[in-house]
Parts: sequence; structure tokens; C-alpha cells
Amino acid sequence: MKGEQRIAAPRTRVWEALNDPNVLRQCIPGCQTLDKVGDDRLEAIVEIKIGPIGARFKGAVTISDSKPPESYRISGEGQGGTVGNAKGGAKVHLTEVDGGTLLSYEVEAQVGGRLAQLGGPIIDATAKQLAGKFFTKFGEVVGAPAVAPATTAPTATAAPVAPGAAPAAAPIAAPQYVAATAPLAPAGTPWIWIVATALALISGFLIGRSNAGEVWMIVGLLALLVTGVAGFQAGKRSGAGR
Repeated sequence: MKGEQRIAAPRTRVWEALNDPNVLRQCIPGCQTLDKVGDDRLEAIVEIKIGPIGARFKGAVTISDSKPPESYRISGEGQGGTVGNAKGGAKVHLTEVDGGTLLSYEVEAQVGGRLAQLGGPIIDATAKQLAGKFFTKFGEVVGAPAVAPATTAPTATAAPVAPGAAPAAAPIAAPQYVAATAPLAPAGTPWIWIVATALALISGFLIGRSNAGEVWMIVGLLALLVTGVAGFQAGKRSGAGR
């Protein structure tokens, strides 16, 4: 069986992943454990189902004919107890292509014992399915974008001051502009001005109509006096509010 898988990652990264037990453990269907016991040898426990028979295989995986970062051969053999045994391998070749790597493979598999009684078509279909799952998952894992570590914004620090130099002035905060509002009149001012103005108008009107000029002149003077007091109070309050 032959196949290809395009992976969105550099060839060196794909090669490293093919030799990483943690990555292979994620990609081998039914893999329970996968531990490296040598430079080119790994031990594994895999649970798979071939046709109607489920089996738990314990065996070893060996890497050979390694030509980094171009190609290698991965092979394995496992014992499934009473259900029989299985062995197989794959030749893997990596080619650089635009935007990633093209992974080409050739897979072969053999079974013995009860598994062999299932017949060639079932064995071939299962092997092809398992190989397809492995390389599809491998492409997803290796081609996934790396997650950048979280960073925090740098904290501003004061620059060192040279000996004898004057320290830099602290930055002046930008002025905060507030919408202008009409000034509030001092409490009590409006009614004083209203009364004073009303008295002045009434006094002037009555003086003009009356013959008793002296009396109304006094009233007018009082109105002017009240107006002056009102102005004085307003000025005093305005000065206190500054």
C-alpha cells in the first residue's frame, strides 16, 4: 500500500516529529504506551480491532535505514496472545514542497494465528485504514501552528542618571478638559437683585407722576442703596469663590 500526506511544516520539523515518541504515541491508532529504549528502538502496547477480533499487542518498534532528514524505515512486531501476532512496517520519504513537506509512504503488514483466518481482504482493508489514520493524525499534529508563549507588556523604568547630572523632570500629565458649565450664582443673590431693580423702577415711575417729590426721592435713594448693597454682596461672594 502506498500513500502521500502533505504537511504544512518544514521538512526538519516533520523529521523530528517522526523520531519523537510523544508525537508517535498520539498518532498510532490504539497506542497505549510507547517508550524509547534505545537510539532506534521503542517498546509499545497497542489495542486494535481487526475485523470482528479485538486484540492487545505488545511489541517493539524499530527505526532503520535512517537518512535524516530525508527518509527512514519504521517497522514493528507484536504478540496478541491467543488471537495471534502481527508485524509490519513503512518506508517513509520526505520531500520539500512549497509551503511544507510531502510525506510519502509504503506500508506492508502480516498477521498470524487466528487473525490470519480472517482472510487477505479484511487484513488489507484494516492495514490501509490504520495507516491512513496514522498519517492523517500525524499531519494534523505536526502541521498545527506552534502556540506563542504569553507575554506581558514591559514595565517602564526610570533611566539611570549619570553622576552629577540633574535628574530628568517628571513628565507632565496631559490636562484633562472638562466641558464648561455656566457659573452658579451665589445663593441668595437673584432675589436681592430682583427686589432692588423692582424698587428702582417703581420709585422712578412714582417720582415722575407724584407731586411729593421729596418723599419719593427718599424712596428712590433707598432703592439705590438697596441696589448698592446687592452689588456689594455679589462682589464679595464672587471674590470669595475664587
